[in-house]
Amino acid sequence: MTEHTVGRDKRNGAVLVAGALRQEMDRDDRVVVFGEDVAALGGVFGATRQLARRFGPERVFDTPISETAFVGMAVGAAQSGLRPVVELMFADFIGVCFDQVANQMAKNHYMSGGAVTVPLVMRSAVGCIGSAAQHSQVLSGTFSHIPGLQVVLPATPGDLQSLLVTAIRNDDPVVFLEHKKLLKTRVDDLAFNDVTALGSTIMPAPLGQLRQLRDGSDVTIVASGWMVQESLLAAHTLAAQAISVAVVDLRSLVPLDRDGLAEIATRSERILVVDEDYLGFGVTGEVVASIVERIGPRTPPIARLAPDVPVPASRVLEQEVVPEAESIVVAIHRLLERA
Repeated sequence: MTEHTVGRDKRNGAVLVAGALRQEMDRDDRVVVFGEDVAALGGVFGATRQLARRFGPERVFDTPISETAFVGMAVGAAQSGLRPVVELMFADFIGVCFDQVANQMAKNHYMSGGAVTVPLVMRSAVGCIGSAAQHSQVLSGTFSHIPGLQVVLPATPGDLQSLLVTAIRNDDPVVFLEHKKLLKTRVDDLAFNDVTALGSTIMPAPLGQLRQLRDGSDVTIVASGWMVQESLLAAHTLAAQAISVAVVDLRSLVPLDRDGLAEIATRSERILVVDEDYLGFGVTGEVVASIVERIGPRTPPIARLAPDVPVPASRVLEQEVVPEAESIVVAIHRLLERA
């Protein structure tokens, strides 16, 4: 599959998520979906639309506005034999239910000596679309810091479906982070479109296996989530300036493809790690550390691009803080000047 795939597919990411959920609920009657507004409204972005009508109130239902209660209920349901897909409307709300996520969801398998499994998926919308500091965070680094959780941040429409299928079939708890722009954008308007054809079976994709979406010889960008789409746009711009840029999609953060990163780094002249989550103590630092620990003095020059302040309410200021194609282009020019 290539960049700028030509097609007439008008589905957006939310429709794709609903399709993956529908397939897995048809396949396995243990899969249940619940959270705020997932039934009557079909989800704030439409990612659970029509599921309640198809599967009924026993398998798709709304919950009160109590994240602690319904995330805790998901943990109990998973330990009791169901495979819940619970929606935490925005990742920013992790603070409300942190105990259930960090001390129950992530730890109960280990604290039971392996006697119980917690096969649940917690879906959550992330990223900036002009919603200010309390509804715009990605927090992928926060989730990834908690042992016992698997963390997935899809960048493409195909992975939005395939990695969700993988997550639902997984016997471990998975935090599945869906960027709002990926949910809202039509697939044929994306820089990279690998969507499964309408009506085809959605196949699972492996966790812990990065993917190179574009080849290049001057700089390699390593990114995840929506930053991959922005990086592809930046690479397209730089190609017109005779600068060859490769783009690598991490796909999952836990497990992180550390061997794949080391292999990519050994054949890269320079690396730029781009993230929408916070810079300090985050994913960008983990990527750099993983590379350095594996290949040592062979590590090429590396730079990082990520915000490290709360997201502003002003859309203009948000664009100054959050990496976009234009700021990625500037960062690459600086990296080329430095090394």
